[in-house]
Amino acid sequence: MNMTFRWYGKGNDSVTLADIKQIPGVDGVVWALHDMPAGEVWPMERIQEVKEQADEHGFNIDVVESVNIHESIKMGTPERDKYIENYIETINRLGKVGVKVICYNFMPVFDWVRTELFHELEDGSTALFFNKEAIETISPQALVELVTSKSEYTVAGWEPERLKELNTVLDAYKNVTEDDLFDNLKYFLTAIGPACAANDIKMAIHPDDPPWGGIFGLPRIVTNKENLKRLIELVDEPFNGLTLCTGSLGSNPDNDVVDIIKTYMDRIYFGHVRNVRIYDNGNFVETSHRTQDGSLDIQGVMKAYHDADFQYYIRPDHGRHLWNEDCRPGYGLYDRALGIMYMYGIWDTLNRKEGDK
Repeated sequence: MNMTFRWYGKGNDSVTLADIKQIPGVDGVVWALHDMPAGEVWPMERIQEVKEQADEHGFNIDVVESVNIHESIKMGTPERDKYIENYIETINRLGKVGVKVICYNFMPVFDWVRTELFHELEDGSTALFFNKEAIETISPQALVELVTSKSEYTVAGWEPERLKELNTVLDAYKNVTEDDLFDNLKYFLTAIGPACAANDIKMAIHPDDPPWGGIFGLPRIVTNKENLKRLIELVDEPFNGLTLCTGSLGSNPDNDVVDIIKTYMDRIYFGHVRNVRIYDNGNFVETSHRTQDGSLDIQGVMKAYHDADFQYYIRPDHGRHLWNEDCRPGYGLYDRALGIMYMYGIWDTLNRKEGDK
């Protein structure tokens, strides 16, 4: 297991590399050029700048999250080939600095959806919250305002260029089915496959968040065990893999995340570990990573990775906002650091049990 920590970049994150350095056992930072519009080639000098910053603190930059995919690729419009060529060039440039995994998603328009960013929990901390009834009545524009007005930092998945023509894009998706999305994903993966192989880079698709379709009429395809099988079989090559996000898949109680991890372990190149508490009415809220605090078996998740001698990358996913920390929603320092210690506590205990045999 290679423990990593998501970092949004110098000047764009309340958490510094010096802060991350003080968390025991963190080997690398998960990064991106978050101000780059989807579809544009990443400048080599900026890639190199991030590498130099990470090198100063002894971190690898093996994992990028995300190189955003232009909507034309997802919709399969004639312009997609131009943007796929740009994506391939970015892959080639990332390969030059040693990137091993690109986490990406194929979610139309919105990368993730929540109705509250700072929902207060019983202990006084706050966390991301999804209200199923509220999402059925809120307009897309109102949701954009809710998400983008609550943070001074960029919000991944809610970039301004992605949302500036929101109504037009939503209207364009009315004729895009889930089968169309699968076909367009296959086209994309087939095109970039040679570049991934040449650079020894794995593509790790992130599940839809939440993992069901119908929100604003948009299709979703990375939602359950069966669909994960289908997308792997689209292009059955080693570069085509998964980011296994427990909180995304796990917010649907029909998804057994431990079973999914065990089933697709050989294609999981990146693990996001977080817990959620699911309510009977379909609402869910993010909690501490501790198994007892949510609805997911995080102990079972870590055991599945441990039993398989997982050699790829893991990071703590969204955390609560603790101790009056001023931070990007879901991405403060304290609760994610606590999450790392919880994960390592499970891992170290499993190592000790093995040693006692």
